[in-house]
Amino acid sequence: MAETADLTLDGKTISLPVIEGTEHEKAFDIGKLRDQTGYVTYDPGYKNTGATKSAITFLDGEEGILRYRGYPIEQLAEQASFLEVAYLLIYGTLPTQAEFDAFRYEITQHSLVHEDIRKILDGFPSSAHPMGILASIVCSLTAFYPKSIAPELSKEELNLNIVRLIAKLPTIAAWSYKNSVGHPFVYPRNELDYTANFLYMMFSYPTEQYEQNSVVVSALNKLLILHADHEQNCSTSTVRLVGSSNASLYGSVSAGINALWGPLHGGANQEVIEMLEAIERDGGDTSKFIAKAKDKNDSFRLMGFGHRVYKNFDPRAKIIKKAADEVLQALGVQDSPLLKIAKELEEAALTDQYFVDRKLYPNVDFYSGIIYKAMGIPTEMFTVLFAIGRLPGWIAQWKELRENKEPIGRPRQIYTGETERNYVPMAERA
Repeated sequence: MAETADLTLDGKTISLPVIEGTEHEKAFDIGKLRDQTGYVTYDPGYKNTGATKSAITFLDGEEGILRYRGYPIEQLAEQASFLEVAYLLIYGTLPTQAEFDAFRYEITQHSLVHEDIRKILDGFPSSAHPMGILASIVCSLTAFYPKSIAPELSKEELNLNIVRLIAKLPTIAAWSYKNSVGHPFVYPRNELDYTANFLYMMFSYPTEQYEQNSVVVSALNKLLILHADHEQNCSTSTVRLVGSSNASLYGSVSAGINALWGPLHGGANQEVIEMLEAIERDGGDTSKFIAKAKDKNDSFRLMGFGHRVYKNFDPRAKIIKKAADEVLQALGVQDSPLLKIAKELEEAALTDQYFVDRKLYPNVDFYSGIIYKAMGIPTEMFTVLFAIGRLPGWIAQWKELRENKEPIGRPRQIYTGETERNYVPMAERA
């Protein structure tokens, strides 16, 4: 017999079906609540609301578990390439060698962007934030590929849009950076893998040979995998909500980029570096700021510690901590003042009983910010890197929404404004 929960209102009892996921997560199905009672639920920020059923990512914050399509994040980060994980998220299975080769070949063939995009970039001032550029140009792809806005797409047309977006986003991202510093744009190289190609477009110059650092390439590959999806977060929910109106993939992802841009979401690793720089400017005394963090009357907060979802530990942080140590060693910057401050804060968070009791451990944003800083990536590009990593998850979520034919999103509200009142002519208003 199916499990139900009874709700009694004004002497009337209704039964709410209970649904259960494959990992035994349970939810009350309130789809008919308003029709049956006239009530809606009130859940600010949707913290307790399941807006969809999804087969993409499983996250257990209490146990520190993250899996893509059932595969533990630890295994994927250690053994897979980013494009392999992208294929897994979007199409549901790990690719065979033939499938992966075909997928990678298609992406390399579409990594160039239309030359008119250079003209669009010329219209942005050098002070424009790279995330604003990224969101704008991704949305502009609907103009270059007008068939992408059709509400119904064939399987071939859908896959072409997916491949184009995965292929072109690193090029657009790298060019947004080059635009901000006034450097010539660098075109992609098809013989390079996805991650190495992005670094080449970011940091190479036409005037000299660019040498890849395998440790840096490997670390960035891991970071992109760790960011590839994270269940129904702010930007992913935005992509699904916009996509529910039958908006195009490009328009929906552009909306997701804008959501990610917010400092409460994708800007966390940038805030880590800004905090470290502020401590350095103050003299570098970490004990002073650790004491401030413990003082409940002080507004100072340690950025990059703890997580609103993971109540035990962030499984991604354990993976990327090792990569951070390797990058710092390979680049010979492990003794820089900024990173010395970071290490002292890390040590305090892992050993000080105040932080241990409150589970304020370093999270993935703490370590990713350190890695990006060591690699020479400017702080305003941190969230752009996050967007490149999150792209496969956004695509997978948008694709799942369309395939499941989910209804258009339409949240309710509790109105708190004025009750009905009559219009007063201007001459009679006090």
